[in-house]
Amino acid sequence: MSLTKSERRQRIKFRIRKIVSGTATNPRLSVFRSNKEIYAQLVDDTNGTTLLAASSRDKEVSDKGTNVEKAIAVGKLIAEKALKAGIENVTFDRGGYLYHGRVKSLAEGARAAGLKF
Repeated sequence: MSLTKSERRQRIKFRIRKIVSGTATNPRLSVFRSNKEIYAQLVDDTNGTTLLAASSRDKEVSDKGTNVEKAIAVGKLIAEKALKAGIENVTFDRGGYLYHGRVKSLAEGARAAGLKF
């Protein structure tokens, strides 16, 4: 039985989510990557709410250049929003994607802007 790419990612995602969860003071930085865009959310899993969100579709990011440059800008944007809201520690959830390319760039952009994880 061979799995499709999306089924394989879903299995990895569930395996990660068994371990990683977020609280109001230490939310989960969840990443979703589509073929065109990249999205990041800060999620409080105890209440089941999204605290903040940023994406490459936002006005501040949409004209930044390559996909990797957009991912860095999204990371910086989510970090700025988080710091403004008084959140500086997060737990990173790569969402079943490899920590490489756009996902890694988003994480590095968030770290550069002051988030700790």
